[in-house]
Formats: sequence, C-alpha cells, structure tokens
Amino acid sequence: MRKLLELIFLTMPFLMGCSKSGGEGTGTPDPQPPSLMLSSVQVNQVMANASATNYNIDPAATIKLKFNNKVSRATVVTAIAIRENGAAAVPANIGYENNDSTVTVSGTAALKYLTKYTLSVSTSLQSIEGKNLVSPSEYRFNTKIDSSRKFPLISDDALLTKVQQQTFTYFWDFAHPVSGLARERNNSGDVVTTGGSGFGMMAIPVAINRNFISRAEGLARMQKIVGFLKNTAVKVKGAFPHWLNGATGAIVPFSSLDDGADLVETSFLMMGLLTARQYFDDASSAETTLRNDINTIYQNVDWDWFRQGGQQVLYWHYSNNNGWGMNLPVKGWNESLVTYILAASSPTHSIPASVYQTGWKSGSQYLNGNNYFGYNLPLGPPQGGPLFFSHYSFMGINPTGLSEAGINYAVQTKNHTLINYQYCRTNPNHFYGYSDSVWGLTASDIENGYTASSPTNDVSVIAPTASISSMPYTPNESMAALKFYYYVLGDKMWNQYGFTDAFSLQNIWFANSTLAIDQGPIIVMIENYRSGLLWNLFTSCPEIVSGMQQLGFTAPYL
Repeated sequence: MRKLLELIFLTMPFLMGCSKSGGEGTGTPDPQPPSLMLSSVQVNQVMANASATNYNIDPAATIKLKFNNKVSRATVVTAIAIRENGAAAVPANIGYENNDSTVTVSGTAALKYLTKYTLSVSTSLQSIEGKNLVSPSEYRFNTKIDSSRKFPLISDDALLTKVQQQTFTYFWDFAHPVSGLARERNNSGDVVTTGGSGFGMMAIPVAINRNFISRAEGLARMQKIVGFLKNTAVKVKGAFPHWLNGATGAIVPFSSLDDGADLVETSFLMMGLLTARQYFDDASSAETTLRNDINTIYQNVDWDWFRQGGQQVLYWHYSNNNGWGMNLPVKGWNESLVTYILAASSPTHSIPASVYQTGWKSGSQYLNGNNYFGYNLPLGPPQGGPLFFSHYSFMGINPTGLSEAGINYAVQTKNHTLINYQYCRTNPNHFYGYSDSVWGLTASDIENGYTASSPTNDVSVIAPTASISSMPYTPNESMAALKFYYYVLGDKMWNQYGFTDAFSLQNIWFANSTLAIDQGPIIVMIENYRSGLLWNLFTSCPEIVSGMQQLGFTAPYL
C-alpha cells in the first residue's frame, strides 16, 4: 500500500501538467479578446438610422459611437471620418467616454446648415487588444434649415413689388438682344421660347404701372418683339414653333418630330400680344401701328387648319417636314383652355363651338367631380394635376364669376390649389421640409431632369412658381410660402432674376436654372391678385368676349 501511495504521489505533477491547456496554473484556456463591433450611433441622444438618411440634424450636434469594447485611440483618427457631400473630409473633434468604448465626434466648427454629411467607420479601427472592427459602417446625415432671416423684413406689399421687379429683370435685362423675346432659360443662348415670351409681354404693362420701366421703354421693347415676330420669325400656317432662334427667327426643333407649329405655345404668345395691344391704346401713330401689327399676327394664325382635315378637335402640332406626325389632339383638362378660346375668337380662322364641345371636353380626364382633402374638384385628373393647369390660361382669363355648362371656374382654380396645398401639408411621402410654408407641385426642373410634379407624381421637388403664382386663389397660403422662400431660403434660391426654378429639401438640391415659362406667371399672377390688371386687359378684347360667349361662357365681364 505504501509503495502504491508513493507511486501516486510521484506521478501527480505529471498528471496535473497534462491537464493544462492554457495559462499556467488555470486549468482552462486563455479567453480570446472579443471582436470589435459598433453597437449604436447616437446624435444628441437620438439613435441614428444606418439604413436611411437622418434628417434635421443640428450642425452643432455631437455624434456618439458606442462600441462593445475599448478602442485603440491610435487608430481612431484615420478610421472615423465625417465627409461633406460624400467628398471633402471635415476637420473633427474626437473625444472618448465610458473608458474609451464610446467615441464622440463633432466638427471643429459647427457644420453647415442644409448640407449632406456622411459619417464613416472603417475596419482599420481596432480595439485596445488589436482586434479590427468586424464590418465598416456608414451613416448619412442632413443638417437642418437655418431659420434665420436672410434679408431685412419689409412690408408684404413691398415684398410683392420686389419679387415682381426682380423677376421682371429676366424678361427685360436677359431678353434676346436681337428679337427682344424671352430666352427659354438662363443658359439657352439664342434659343427663345414663344409661350414664355407671351408671358413676358404680359409682364410689360405690370412693369410700366409699377414704375420699373417707362411707357416709352415698354413700347420700344414691344415694337422690337412684334417687328421680329411679324417680319423675321418662321411661321407655319401663321402659328409659331415652341422654340425659335432669337437672332435669325429660324425654327429650333423641340424634338425630332416637333419642328413646326406648336398651337398651344402660339396661344400663350397670342394671349401676351393681345394683352399688350389692349394696354398700348393711345392714338399715337406708334401705338396704333403696334396694335395693327399685333392684329395681323393674330389674324394670320390658321386655327381652323389645326383641326387636321376638319375634325372636331384641335391638334397641338403641325410640321412642314413631318406633317401631323406628332398626332396629339388638344383635349382637356390641362393648361390649354385659352387655345380653344383664342381659336373661337379669331376674326379670320375661327373654329365652331362644336370643336370645343366635342374635342376639348372629350378628354379622358376632363370631368372629375371627386373630393380631395374635403375640396370638390370639378375638372381634371385625380387630385388636380400640376398647378400650371390653373395658371397658364388663367393669366389672361379671369376665373372670377366665370362659368360654362355648370362648371364654376373660380371653384376649379381655387380648389385645385387647395388640394395641392393640403397634399404637401399632409405630406404622405414624408418628404423632409414639406409644410404650410413649403408647398407647390408643378412642372419644373428637377435634379438631372425635368418633370410635371403633382400629387400623383411627387419627387420631393417644390417650385416657387407653383405657390406664388397661385396668389389670386390662396393669398394667405401663397404669401406664407413666398416669405419662407425669400426670408429663410433666400440665400439658396434668390438671385438677380428672382427665385430659381425649384428645390428639394429632402435631397438638399437647389436649381441654378431660371425658366421663362415659370418666371412669367409669378409676375402676372401676383399682379392679378393685387389689381386684376392682366385679367382686365385680356378680357377687354372684343374678339375674346365674342369667342367666349360663342363657347357658352358667362361672366360679369362678358
């Protein structure tokens, strides 16, 4: 027995040594350092979302990155970065909390307002034990709006005048030097727009009455424009193309088949010409000649030809090269009501009322009758379509007291606008920035393109012309938007030609473009709200009165 005990005693160290597999004397494996993982990111105590953009972030915010382990400070500076618009790195202050398991990041100075930032964390970040971060992370942050006032406060009346005057410079200072017509946009060179020029002509009486220019200056500009249109510009059946070369008068194709007459753009041009004719009404030889030349231009438009062989509808386009290749009938409801009114009003090439009744009113989205946001919409597509439907024709046609076949056009234009307003205010797509001061969906530039925005085609882009040009219908809502665009966003979108075309607070995008067809309604519709000047001028045309009566319209001015 004693020998057996001695044997056991002698072999115990060997047996104990064989049981070890890790640290000396522990009897268990050494624990491996944990992998380094990012647990959460917080911005001012609010959890950040890694799968979507984080909006409305204070530029002075501190970002806290919480890890499951202590980090190696030596690796933080190169592994964690804030970048502005995904490119330039922003100098950052780095701090540490919770025994180096939380890293705090903020700009060395406050970040910029309304700017895109990206916070990235690369796998080069290591724990104190030398373990690399398991996977990289990236967080997108958009900083909030700077709500400070960018310009001194002035009275509402003075602000309306300022907006009209500065917007008018697009048509006055930037007009084509040869023709006097409005360039399509602020970078279009010799390309001028016929419809936008019509809107610009409507702005000239406003400018004279508001003392932006003298009557003599306005007359001289109209003489240049009318002379060019009458004697130089290429016409097809008396109608004008969408675009012209402002120096030569040649047609500039709008598309491969659209290289001839555009009847709707021609109608906007004629609305402007007839409005100017009514304004320049004295007996002087200069103004008499101007009126006679305008009559010649209007009476030469062969409206009836655009029935394409006597059909009961007008067609939008005709080309000497492509004939009726576009084959687009002008059917409602859209911006083209004035086209039928001008065609019916022509003293030389008029259309019968049946073309209006059978053609225009046969559009698949002519009648509506549904309620949206509590507002009944007599005409148009679901939720009304883009707001220019209630602007372009109604720059000259006064909807107040206007009715035809039971349709109240004051209700149509106002409720269309209120539906658009309430849609933006309700904001079903949850786009950042939409509010009772940021609203208005219509056709405009968008980032890398152009679209007709509406409640059924909402891409987060707001166009100032939409809400401002609705001033006659929704004066309080439109004024709130105008003030916000000017005072709060003015550093981003107010320039020598008034407001730029469009913006998206969701994507922090501001157009640098200015379009004639969007600037014109701002001047004209503000004036119609203030004085009714353009409504009174256009509807004083005896031809227009006669034409509208023939189509069945009734109004106090008819």
